Amino acid sequence: MALPFFYAEELTIDTKQCVLSEETSKHVIQVLRMKIGEQLQLTDGKGNLFTASITDDNRKRCQVKIDNVKHQPSSVKQIAIAISLVKNNTRFEWFLEKATEIGVSEIIPLICERTEKQSFRHDRMKSILVSAMLQSQQCWLPNLHDATKFTELIKRSTHQQKLIAHCEKDSKQSINQYINKSTSQLICIGPEGDFSKEEIALALGNNFIPVALGDTRLRTETAGIVAAALLCVG
Repeated sequence: MALPFFYAEELTIDTKQCVLSEETSKHVIQVLRMKIGEQLQLTDGKGNLFTASITDDNRKRCQVKIDNVKHQPSSVKQIAIAISLVKNNTRFEWFLEKATEIGVSEIIPLICERTEKQSFRHDRMKSILVSAMLQSQQCWLPNLHDATKFTELIKRSTHQQKLIAHCEKDSKQSINQYINKSTSQLICIGPEGDFSKEEIALALGNNFIPVALGDTRLRTETAGIVAAALLCVG
């Protein structure tokens, strides 16, 4: 049976013992009813998997000692999804959850000309990433950026391959042609209403490749998941 699995951001490979957060302590001691001497697993979200034993079963400040640590290498493919914020928080949270499960390494919430929502709760969104990471038994937490203006992203991106998915009828290639073509890829997904013509021109002028995600028009969050699945798993 798999050991219970939790997130502890403050851990380092040199940590010998630590006190779990109050939330995690409550879950370990009150919900799972674990006792002194029982083992659990922790990750720092940076590829390290710690096996630890409970030394103090305080329900608010559970203490554990680290028995061993293993490092899990990150995926060879580093996929970044830059995606416009959407009005419906639930839909954006769904995207974050599924993108994490799929294995996206970087998520950049975008503010575009037609983006209606201009901000988001970083702490709330990070907690969703953490839950999805643990649920999918991963040790790498996606890097969640602050909301970024599209024009700023276009000019500063250093990814090896840069893609933009838009709905204009301009010449585009199927995203299938770019699966496994680079170990560092960024794809931009526009808002409800798509990127403006000016934004598309700016991206193309900065070496972004226009791609199509299929024959149907997709919601922003659906397009993000399709792109994540194809680039991460394909």
